[in-house]
Amino acid sequence: MSAYDELMAFQRETEALGQVMGRLSWDQETVMPPGAGEQRAEEFAALEGVLHRRRTDPRIGAWLEEVRPADKVQCRQVELIRRNHERSLRVPEELSAALARTGSISRRVWAEARRTDDFGLFAPRLGEVLALVREKAAALADGGNSYDALLDGFEPEMTEVELEGMFGALRPRLVDLRDRIMGSERKVPELDHDFDESGQLRLAAELAEVFGYDRTRGRIDKAVHPFSAGSGLDVRITMRTDTRDPFNCIYSTIHEVGHACYEQGIDRAYLLTPLGDGVSTGVHESQSRIYENQIGRSREFSGWLFRRMRDIFGDFGIADEESFFATVNRFSSGFIRTEADEVDYNLHVLLRFDLERDLVNGRLEAVDVNEAWNERFQADFGVGVDKPSNGVLQDVHWSEGLFGYFPTYTLGNVYAGCLHAAMRREVSGLDEALAEGATEPARRWLGERIHRFGGLLKPLDLMERAIGEAPSEAPLLDYLDTKFGEIYCT
Repeated sequence: MSAYDELMAFQRETEALGQVMGRLSWDQETVMPPGAGEQRAEEFAALEGVLHRRRTDPRIGAWLEEVRPADKVQCRQVELIRRNHERSLRVPEELSAALARTGSISRRVWAEARRTDDFGLFAPRLGEVLALVREKAAALADGGNSYDALLDGFEPEMTEVELEGMFGALRPRLVDLRDRIMGSERKVPELDHDFDESGQLRLAAELAEVFGYDRTRGRIDKAVHPFSAGSGLDVRITMRTDTRDPFNCIYSTIHEVGHACYEQGIDRAYLLTPLGDGVSTGVHESQSRIYENQIGRSREFSGWLFRRMRDIFGDFGIADEESFFATVNRFSSGFIRTEADEVDYNLHVLLRFDLERDLVNGRLEAVDVNEAWNERFQADFGVGVDKPSNGVLQDVHWSEGLFGYFPTYTLGNVYAGCLHAAMRREVSGLDEALAEGATEPARRWLGERIHRFGGLLKPLDLMERAIGEAPSEAPLLDYLDTKFGEIYCT
């Protein structure tokens, strides 16, 4: 065997073990017995130790010295293996295992603290996680920017300074649009009806099929916090139901299907290799957000959805398709990021971005983050947070040590805006297809320009190739101005 073949055989085994870790995480969120948490934390730590030893195995360095890539695919495989190997070498195995164990325990404490609205219960665990995250960030940064080192794990080569520039351009226009909406006298109808769970589950299954999800290579389950998991031939999604708010089920399903279709659309030749996953968290989020918002909340698709909901649930109090379009895009300033409209959503993310930078860099401590959150929310949204579960305890990310993740949500929205603008220029008959519930033209375009590549191209190179120019925040802002201006300001 050549050095490249030996390297890739070793890598495939490592990737397979990583997928096993992912299945354990899926199990923990869906069907794990409630009393199994302590044991699961040890299982995570043990498996993370095995994975860390494989990622830092000295043979990888020897193979990398010897390997001579034959083409661009092999070059990129080697580049990503080298990158992951070097990052792993900077983090001691004991620290990696401790983060896995502590994150699993902290996540369970967070869930209980959220249920009981007791930040004091969670604060010590968050402090433990934060101490380990800071240690990891310092090791990865090697004297450089600690937050950049964490961000690089989710969005390679993106920096805090670049995000500050992008978010600085977004904030004033979002705030201006928000102010104009809140000053509008236009009344948008709200849902006031019970939607039975069986009907929601039926519609969710239909929507997954409409958006191209292959259930022979996946499954749909319920979870408190919807997510997708897996890659290649096993990509699973979860959703949630609410009898008073079917949009929770509908749009969490469409969102997670967007993630899943990205993974299912990657070239199968890349299975269980570094190229076999989405290239970055921001690009991944762009696929879920364009499915959910630019397609799923479009005037055309929402008309089809209105008719299907009438078929399933009967008359639910919304008069017509135009009223329903306004309802699915209703501005609803509130506490919860995942329930926010498209305007407020990004302001929620910017709050988290600023707070977590302060946490990582030592300007803010875990015990003080609840108060800091509430002060910032009051300043940004003009209302006081009523309870921790509507504030700092609403998101799971920090409990698991996922610092540097939050800004990729807004980056994904920016990328989705760019992709949508390019798609509308290039795909003829798009609106007519969506009005009939046909997403295939949009899915085909995304599959050709994003999905099939997996990790072959760097994130910015992939985006520039897809849209023909460097991505910017302008298309997203123009899209939001147009949509919400039509609903509230005309």
